[in-house]
Amino acid sequence: MLSFKKDKKPSTAKFKLSYIAMLIVLVLLAISALPNLYPNKSWLHVSSTPHSETQSLPSTKTLVTFLNKQGLEVEQGLDKQSTINVLLNEPTKSAQAQAAIKAQYPNMQVKIVEHATSPTWLQDFGLSPIKLGLDLNGGVLFVLDVDLDKAVDEQLVSAYQQAKSIIIKQKAHGVKAQQTQHGFEINALPNATDKLTPVIEELQSRFANLAVVTSNNGSVKTAKFSYSEQGRSSFDKEVMGQTLTTLRSRIEELGITEAVTQQQGKHRIRIELPGVQDPTEAKRIIGATASLGFYQLKEIGGQTFNMQSGGTIKLDPVPIFTGDHINNANIGRDDWGKPLVQLSLDGQGGDAMSAFSKANIGKPMATVYSEYSQNAKGEVVKKSEVINVANIAQHLSSRFSITNMKSQQAAADLALLLRAGSLTAPVTIVHEQTIGPSLGSENISNGLAALMLGMGITLAFMALWYRRLGLIANVALILNLTSLVGLMSLLPGVVLTLPGIAGLVLTIGMAVDTNVIIFERIKEERRQGRAPYQAIQEGYKQAANTIFDANITTMITALILYGIGYGPVKGFAITLALGLLTSVFTGVYVSKILSQTLYLKMGKKAGVKAHA
Repeated sequence: MLSFKKDKKPSTAKFKLSYIAMLIVLVLLAISALPNLYPNKSWLHVSSTPHSETQSLPSTKTLVTFLNKQGLEVEQGLDKQSTINVLLNEPTKSAQAQAAIKAQYPNMQVKIVEHATSPTWLQDFGLSPIKLGLDLNGGVLFVLDVDLDKAVDEQLVSAYQQAKSIIIKQKAHGVKAQQTQHGFEINALPNATDKLTPVIEELQSRFANLAVVTSNNGSVKTAKFSYSEQGRSSFDKEVMGQTLTTLRSRIEELGITEAVTQQQGKHRIRIELPGVQDPTEAKRIIGATASLGFYQLKEIGGQTFNMQSGGTIKLDPVPIFTGDHINNANIGRDDWGKPLVQLSLDGQGGDAMSAFSKANIGKPMATVYSEYSQNAKGEVVKKSEVINVANIAQHLSSRFSITNMKSQQAAADLALLLRAGSLTAPVTIVHEQTIGPSLGSENISNGLAALMLGMGITLAFMALWYRRLGLIANVALILNLTSLVGLMSLLPGVVLTLPGIAGLVLTIGMAVDTNVIIFERIKEERRQGRAPYQAIQEGYKQAANTIFDANITTMITALILYGIGYGPVKGFAITLALGLLTSVFTGVYVSKILSQTLYLKMGKKAGVKAHA
């Protein structure tokens, strides 16, 4: 009797601290889960294109009437400054409405924009609903093949061209470069062997991954250049990394913030664009492999380039600088109203431009636009053409403009590509899949129906089988689901997919499994004659190791799935891993406090009766 009274006070103090910590966590997670009750809505933003003089923005009433006549019923139309915002009764038809408006008003810009519907105070905290994946929100999937072999060939051609320029610059008479089947070689006559080493050293300083093998072929010394296995592996990694970075930058430039871009295998890239209902612009920009270079004209020798306006021109094969040194690019118009692209260079590019322009005032400089494309045979070929030749009127630095652009759209596309960066390897879209938003909403409905059915059956079973403890398990189960949704909403980069909903259903089963292990242990302690409160303490204590072991092994599996999986598999892994954390939290800690609180009063009553 005395021992029971001594243990009661410290336990009560511990309960109070546990209650405070548990309530803080649960309240925060519940608040972060609230925005999911207010799903975002797709609005159409209609505005005039920049410099549009042929067609003015229609009135909101005119635009709403037009859409209603097309069978696209409008729920709400708002006029905000120079933009008309339109919400359809069926937001899944936003892409259809976008196409209809563009056909009727060719000079209008029409964008589909997600608007939050949650209360302002939630938005002020930066809280938003769970980001939905491609299969739930609709959108576009691209799988791109990166032609690494073509990139290597282009690198070898560039090295060969620069080798010739180095030989001329160093005045290495008797040294000659020529292409071979697997690369190129530099030959030195007997009286010029001492001039070969400086050429090799300068070339290797520009192309670190190139391997060189020197040999003597009679009286001629030869240096053969190619890619070793290690050099090729390093080059491939650099190209894939640069391609991923560039594609992500391009997608950000398009205003798509929830995209998933990841490497798939050795030479493929998977791009998921959830919520994108019109893939045309995204496909045009993502698949573009354009690059830009600035070259000096050569009257004697040099490399021949085609001009966009017709004819050919001779240029130095080594560029003054390339698009890699461009920090920013914006569209504008010159004094005659023609479109141009304004460029801003980084430090290295600015220094190169400054030095070249200072030494060549009054002389021409050519801008070369290069792009990969497929010919009639399906082969990837590189097409380079001179889009601009202009005399350098003054000493230039890190800011200047490209003029004589074909159209405003061409200028806008070039500026976007230059801001996002050029691709060093050609990419080809080998798979494209569009999932309509209506199919996505159907997946959500079916997935939630499965979730609710599974949860309903589980709640009923626990309540009937374990009675009072079952009710505690059910409360913990509801708190677990709320905590999981809140955690997924709170963490950046977490995307809910259809397999993710399956992960939610699985999480419910695992959370109940945790309670079943504990409750069966409590029953065993009761059969041994322990009081309810002591049985609960021992039950949770004895079952803890088993629960942690089971969840840790499953967590390892989830992490492996996340590390090697793609798309939906990764979505399932994320949901499973987070579900394990919330299951342990609610199934072990929350339900333990609830159980102890419930039976503490019973223990007090039993103690009073025993004392009497």
